[in-house]
Amino acid sequence: MLSPLSLPSWLPSLPSLEWGSSLLDALLQGLIGACGVSVLSNLLKVYFFVGCANDPKRQLEKERLRAQWALLETVHLAGLALILTIVGARVAALVVLEFSLRAVSMLLSLDKGSRGPEKLQLYLLCQYSLGCGLTCGLSFLQEGAPHRTLNLLLGLGLASLLSAGARRLRRHVCQLYELHSSQHYCGVCLGLLAGARSLPRLLGRALAVTFMVGNLAAVALINRDFLTTSEAVRFWTPLTICYTLLVIYMQEEQRQHPGLQGQVQTVLVRLGGLFVLLLTVGRWLDLLGILISLLGELWCLVGVRTLLDLCQIQDFPPQRPSVSAPSRPSAPAQPQGTAPS
Repeated sequence: MLSPLSLPSWLPSLPSLEWGSSLLDALLQGLIGACGVSVLSNLLKVYFFVGCANDPKRQLEKERLRAQWALLETVHLAGLALILTIVGARVAALVVLEFSLRAVSMLLSLDKGSRGPEKLQLYLLCQYSLGCGLTCGLSFLQEGAPHRTLNLLLGLGLASLLSAGARRLRRHVCQLYELHSSQHYCGVCLGLLAGARSLPRLLGRALAVTFMVGNLAAVALINRDFLTTSEAVRFWTPLTICYTLLVIYMQEEQRQHPGLQGQVQTVLVRLGGLFVLLLTVGRWLDLLGILISLLGELWCLVGVRTLLDLCQIQDFPPQRPSVSAPSRPSAPAQPQGTAPS
């Protein structure tokens, strides 16, 4: 009996059909990666908005976070999905490995007291790398699956639900958090009032798991193209040296220029060094992917200037106001009884 799932086996094995199926799978992976970045971005905006709302000195930043246009957010999501679709698996794998090495080096070099702002900045700057990690992981895990397109469609449905939920949460918080938290009305807003400080820790754990899977998939995808061990050594040796030098340079550069301009310079230097390296050990499609990755990094930096400025504040977020219970009317004082005569 013919079923929709077995329909591709009845079709002739034409190269155009295989190319179209691969393009559809790449598009679905790009959309899933963009949805994952959207979830991270919206949750970070919720965290920063709650911190600004609890601090009277941050009213200007709060209004900037509140002024988000839905159309621009949709355009940003669609553009990121398109970039992740055409960037290529090899270049996405290189981006994931470079960011993971840079993140581990940064976390190991941080003092214990300054990890909060540095980690928040790291979460802001990992958005494009997160999208590449998701696409790499999906490409590796779904490779050779009998119903790969169907699996990616189901994954896209789940990612879309999570992205829509995070977007609705951000809109709700930006519009009603101050009213609900002051009136003790909404459970979501009261939960953020009491436990918003734990949100970066939860995001950090989710990102750690995602990048662990992405790194394993990236190494497997890159090694897949090497026939012998000597070819792999000729590729990995200069790549490791280049990554190490870039990490050392980037740490010093970020200390001197912590703002948005410094981050743009960092992106140009990192991808420029990787471009020069791939001129000798890469492919021409990899060079095109590096240029597309440069556009993707800059695309993800759009709109995070306010958040980067907040990361430079050492005492952000301020201590939350205590959630006091509603006062109860005091019982009338009992008249003192007269002593017996």
